[in-house]
Amino acid sequence: MLLLRRFFLTIPIAAMMLIGAAAARAQDYPTRPITAIVPFAGGSASDVVSRILFDRMSKSLGQPIIVENRPGAGGNSGTADAAKATPDGYTIVGGGSGPVAANVTLYKQLDYDPQKDLVAISPFASFTIVIVASSKLPVNNLQELIAYAKAHPGELNYGSVGIGSSQHLAGEFFAQLTGVKITHVPYRNIGQYIPDLMSGQVPLGFQWYPNVSAALAAKGAKALAVAGVNRLEVLPDVPTTKEAGLPQYVVSGWFALFAPRGAPPAISAKLNSALKAAIEDPAVHTRFAQQGAETIYMTLDQSKKFLSDEIVKYRDIITKASIPQID
Repeated sequence: MLLLRRFFLTIPIAAMMLIGAAAARAQDYPTRPITAIVPFAGGSASDVVSRILFDRMSKSLGQPIIVENRPGAGGNSGTADAAKATPDGYTIVGGGSGPVAANVTLYKQLDYDPQKDLVAISPFASFTIVIVASSKLPVNNLQELIAYAKAHPGELNYGSVGIGSSQHLAGEFFAQLTGVKITHVPYRNIGQYIPDLMSGQVPLGFQWYPNVSAALAAKGAKALAVAGVNRLEVLPDVPTTKEAGLPQYVVSGWFALFAPRGAPPAISAKLNSALKAAIEDPAVHTRFAQQGAETIYMTLDQSKKFLSDEIVKYRDIITKASIPQID
């Protein structure tokens, strides 16, 4: 009986020791390099801004953040890898609005649930959608585009980097708001789309600035409006959609930092703090702006609600557009 009593007495003591050890590890975190999965191709807009952020965060954390690009399945492959990683803070992921929000509705089955398998640390970058038209298209502003599209229903095509991408859904949202009929043309990569945009074969785009900057610089395309609250620093002469007469059309693609579910709260808080310091760095803001991106920061609680709201928003757009689910 005495031995049994001693056994049960040691259980809470052992549990307290384990909790104390975990707390100590979280307090010391990080003590070695961190792996950051970017579920998109190297050199993509998401990859560029993620690397800018991680480079600055590593200075605050005192350890390097090593980026691993794991593209595939619209960002789902790399995101799934991160969701299954050990939740010790040494694997994090730069999640995009596609794999952690839109794809919840777009795909019949995901290998992860963003709200159950990941912890939202904070969004960090927003790419305002730029409405672009081929220079060969006889329109010079947003209202002329809407009028032309209504006069030529179904004749105008717009390109994106794939079904369910933020550019695809931005086009669907535009069609829903304006009542026009335009046709989506998905591409495997943005490099295939740009020549078709400039030639007028696929004369429209609802794109991030980095994707169309070369076409704009070459005068092969023109920016009609930016779908944000403010004008973009890299396109100061291009009006917002509100200024152009379509105030309801505010849309962007975004990126956020996530950790696997189960990461100690102290580690999540430390990552959030390092991200905040990076976002507040003027050099980071400048480098983001050069990419046509805006910096974002939210607390852990705000980030959790943001993710939930974005999943609902994209579900509504996809459902209303009757976009078929992907197997």
